[in-house]
Amino acid sequence: MSAATAGPDPGTVHLWFCPNEALDEATGDMLAEHWLDEQEHDVARRFVFPRDRRQYLVAHILVRRVLSLVTGVPEAEATIWRSARGRPFLQVPSGAPTRPSLDFNLSHTHGCNVVAVGHGRRVGVDIERLDRADERGLEWIVSSYAPEERAYLATLPPGRQRDRATLRLWTLKEAYAKARGLGLGLPFDSFSFELAEDRGVLGFRPPEGDTEGRWVFAELEPRPQVLVSLALEQGTGGTPAPSRLLVHDGFPWGRARPRELPLPQAHPDLPVPAGAGR
Repeated sequence: MSAATAGPDPGTVHLWFCPNEALDEATGDMLAEHWLDEQEHDVARRFVFPRDRRQYLVAHILVRRVLSLVTGVPEAEATIWRSARGRPFLQVPSGAPTRPSLDFNLSHTHGCNVVAVGHGRRVGVDIERLDRADERGLEWIVSSYAPEERAYLATLPPGRQRDRATLRLWTLKEAYAKARGLGLGLPFDSFSFELAEDRGVLGFRPPEGDTEGRWVFAELEPRPQVLVSLALEQGTGGTPAPSRLLVHDGFPWGRARPRELPLPQAHPDLPVPAGAGR
């Protein structure tokens, strides 16, 4: 990956997908020791199960590596602060050249990690495994959705098709809430998506107070049974709308060429159904 590829091109959004096995355990422990800050070490020490600790370490090592590639700041020197709701931001070093503001977001689940990076726009990302549906069922998730989404899911036959649609909606909602910096503080029944049959968003009903046409959404499946959703702000302060998505696979040691995927246009807002708040 060249410096130009990782540089602050406002029209380009980068996505790094990395399974845990792409970074061996001994190397991961060594990098964590040298790269992570005290808060991250403190969190890592609290995990009871080794698999959860490893998941956390790989995810946060990946974030620091990605930020170093994008900004040139060494991994151990990156200062990451977190909002009151836990959303991470990179503190720009004093004297750094003026460039479009960088935003990044992290998600991980069951051995998979993903980091999204944009410039001049908010980004949110979420990842889920489809086999999650086998663990405890998904009805508890569906109960938090908007009425029109619950009605749509009720039309699908029980089993794989309904479970996939349920998790597609979940990752889209998570990605949007994370991009907004609200996380689970944003009620999931206050906004809704209309899904295309296999992949993609046909329409979006934003919650009260959001701007119409502000967001672009993308879905991809970097591995079979692994869903990733992206929420991308159109742009702020004259920043152009996102026009391309570069997807990097594996732990970013070298300069492997990313895969380029098209990004959809902003989605039309859905009407508010009768009886639903907005």
